[in-house]
Amino acid sequence: MLPVQSKMARAALGLGVRELAARAGVSPDTVARLERGEELKASTVASIRAALERAGAVFIEADGDGPGVRLKGGRTPLD
Repeated sequence: MLPVQSKMARAALGLGVRELAARAGVSPDTVARLERGEELKASTVASIRAALERAGAVFIEADGDGPGVRLKGGRTPLD
């Protein structure tokens, strides 16, 4: 997961940094560090990604158009 994908997923889901941090079991500063592009442990990034996926984010790997995020079928923010 790229930093920009975390930001896009949070925005699409309507989650703030603090809420995502609580869902992922990390500190808000850790989420902010990830989104600034700082290097984190792979397990920490995996925890944040898993929290976003549980909330309904689907991560799209880079292809000809670059990486992205979408919401699971028909979900609206904060479902």
